[in-house]
Amino acid sequence: MIKKIRKFYSFIPKSRFLILIPIVILFFAFSSNYSVNNSEEGIKKQQEKSGLTYINTSIENGSSFNWELANDSVVNIYLNYDYQRNSLNRAYDHWHFLLEAKQGTDLTLVFHNFSEIYNGEKVPFDTWIMDCITAPDDRNWDHVPVEWIDGERMKVKIHMESDSLYIARVDPYRVSDLQNLVSNIKDNELVKISPIGTTVEGRELQIIQVGKDTAPHQIFIRARAHAWEPGGNWVVEGIIKKLLDNSEESKKYLENYAVYILPMANMDGVARGLSRFNINGMDLNRNLTAPADPNLTPENAAMEKWLEAMIAKGMKPDLAIDFHNDSNGPLFFSSAGKEKIGYVENMKVLEGILREHSWFSEHTSFFGTTSFEEGLMARYDIDALVYELNAHWIKGLDKKPLSDDWILLGGQLCNVFDIYFKETNEQ
Repeated sequence: MIKKIRKFYSFIPKSRFLILIPIVILFFAFSSNYSVNNSEEGIKKQQEKSGLTYINTSIENGSSFNWELANDSVVNIYLNYDYQRNSLNRAYDHWHFLLEAKQGTDLTLVFHNFSEIYNGEKVPFDTWIMDCITAPDDRNWDHVPVEWIDGERMKVKIHMESDSLYIARVDPYRVSDLQNLVSNIKDNELVKISPIGTTVEGRELQIIQVGKDTAPHQIFIRARAHAWEPGGNWVVEGIIKKLLDNSEESKKYLENYAVYILPMANMDGVARGLSRFNINGMDLNRNLTAPADPNLTPENAAMEKWLEAMIAKGMKPDLAIDFHNDSNGPLFFSSAGKEKIGYVENMKVLEGILREHSWFSEHTSFFGTTSFEEGLMARYDIDALVYELNAHWIKGLDKKPLSDDWILLGGQLCNVFDIYFKETNEQ
């Protein structure tokens, strides 16, 4: 290398040689510094200084994203975009991962990519409501403060009480949690577990029936059509727990109705830590006014086949509810139901009972046109609605939600259903 430099300088007039000396020195200094900082040794030193060990996304229900250690205390987390057929690059609503760092470390996590991108154009994120929860064991979660900063980014400050900490947006509910639930209740004489089909990737979909076939009323409940929205699963646990507690109250409920639950419609998405769509990029809460494509949405095709079999047996559900999470918590009723005598009145009765006998106290309800409630009403004449559980705030309890709050609601809904059928039968 030195010989090449001497040969190069032999063509330069001696008077200019002194000018090039500092340039050569800077070149070698920069090259040396660059090679050290980007070597394994340099990266290891930076990690040791920051205290960060690793961000593990391979946990169950773990979300996929890119991350980098920006400096000694800041970690950038770039949420991946979600992909829907015919509408690419939807923002990712889900994060769930294990942060590994030395005990006592203080880190700042900066989350990026909350805006939608349609046809190459950025659609600004306009909600500005987001939460973050942490748990030392992936089970006992608590909320931590978040801060919005310039560039549509969210900042979360973390202090490591131990050498690992689980971090998520909302209280996770995993496939294994559902499997544990089924295992715990399957031998109960009041429970029947029925396979109805499979997901895109071949996972078995089941209907959990609690109650007797001869009950005067049937309720159909679906949860987890969108993978990031676990609130409905916790509500389902609350419903099942209450109905099977062997109390005089629950016995009375089961004399009035039976529930049929599709607990995790988008099981592939939950298993893979996805946000909204199934593995084929389809939204399971859209286009239900037409028969499902069994290749693109086998989850919906299985649900429809089961519903049609129930109707053929004279057991059409009297009420159907699809549970979701959003940032507002409203009820969505069916626009098709406006033409049905009694539907609007029944939904008014249900909403009133919810307000009086549960912690539901949101100010808004809407008539939908594209999702679960519209499809079941238009095609099967079933009184249906979508219940959006506010992922960020429970107005009736004046607090941020965790799983126990949604389980509580599930127990309250058992009483709501009982009153609803009694009141609507009297009309």
